[in-house]
Order: sequence, then C-alpha cells, then structure tokens
Amino acid sequence: MEITQVLPRLHLLRFAVGQAYLWCDDEELTLVDAGTPGSGQQLADAITGLGRRPEDVRRVVITHFHGDHAGGAGEFAALSGATVYAHHLDAPMVRGEAPGPAPVLEDWEVPLFARSTQLAPKPTEQRVYAAELQEVTDDDVLGFGGGARVVGAPGHTEGSIALHLPEHGVLFTGDAIARTPETGVLLGVYNLDKARAVESFHRLAALETDVACFGHGEPVERDAAAVLRAAAERYGNS
Repeated sequence: MEITQVLPRLHLLRFAVGQAYLWCDDEELTLVDAGTPGSGQQLADAITGLGRRPEDVRRVVITHFHGDHAGGAGEFAALSGATVYAHHLDAPMVRGEAPGPAPVLEDWEVPLFARSTQLAPKPTEQRVYAAELQEVTDDDVLGFGGGARVVGAPGHTEGSIALHLPEHGVLFTGDAIARTPETGVLLGVYNLDKARAVESFHRLAALETDVACFGHGEPVERDAAAVLRAAAERYGNS
C-alpha cells in the first residue's frame, strides 16, 4: 500500500484497486472507505506504520456499497473495534442482504468495466462487507473533522454520499467525481443514473472546498471549488 500525506491531518491510502483516506483528529482517527475485500489487515498495518493504533480508528465511513470501497470495512472493524457507517439506501448491499443494481453503462464504458471487474468485486455480487453498521442519511453530521456533514450524492449508486468538512475546507466525493491524469476532474464512471449523477456533481461543486478527495485519482489540493465548478460546467446545468 502506498501512503501519501495530503494535509497534516489527512493521508491517502492507495490500494491496487481504489483508495481510502485517513483523517486524524487529536485523539481519534476516521477512515473514509476501506478498499477491496482482504484489505482489513493492510489498513491496520498502514495505521501502525503511521505511529497510531488501529484501535484509534473510531469510525469507517463508506461512500457507497461497491466492493472496492466497502470491501474491507467489516474486516477492519473486527480488528479495530471501529463503527462502520453507510447511507441507509446502500446499507442492505453493504450488509449482504441484497445484491446491488447493475450500473447503466455507456458504450465506451463497457470494455473498461469488464477490465475493472477482473480486479474488484462486481457491483451486482451479493457479499457481506460489514454485517453490522450504523445507517446515516443526508445532512447528518458525524463527529470528526470539526463536524463532517453527510452530503447525498445519488447517481453512482442510490445511496452514494460525500463528506464535507467545512471547518477544514475538505470534501470527500467517493465515486461521484473522479480525476485522471489524461482528462483531469470528471464525472465518475459506471453510474446507475447519469442524470442524477450530474446533479450530484453540481451539488458538490457548489460547496466551499479547498481540498477535494476522490475515490479514484489524485486529490485537488488547492482551490478545489473552482476546479470542480469548471469541470461541472462541461456537463451542463444541474
């Protein structure tokens, strides 16, 4: 696992597929997403390598149910005692109570999706990622980062969320927004409902954000609001 410090309180944890973020408050830590199944011990080792204990992680917040984000949540929770959080609409898939709906792929996404599912669990597979979790909903405020607001960002999945830390100007977008070296900031791929995903992009771009952290791709580390708004304009008005 590759670890990059984004801010004094924020680290990017990069897996072979996907990535997670570690937010560090003074006495406790928070994970945003948890990698693919089998990532629990990697996360514990990475946190130990940063001079903290896995038990310092009080919560794991899942941005959506896909296996490259939720897969390691239950494993890490068993190691650390952390509480797992997920939006109530995605919670049944995280708990393994129902298979996830398939994304509606555009033609150009079909070969990319076929390759990506060779490495990560298919979104439609029914797996238990975290049997026990705390459900959240839009506008809930979680106890880290000075008050992290849950921002509903449906479209990628029904229960996709972002997390906004107004006190620090940090936004975690999950897969609602992505970034690539070739195209820069763009709408996330493999969406359930593209029109709603575009609406969510505009909603997130309207927030006051200095640093934007994506589910895939390098963070934008300064003037993120301007970057997101310029990118959102490419998809028309919300």
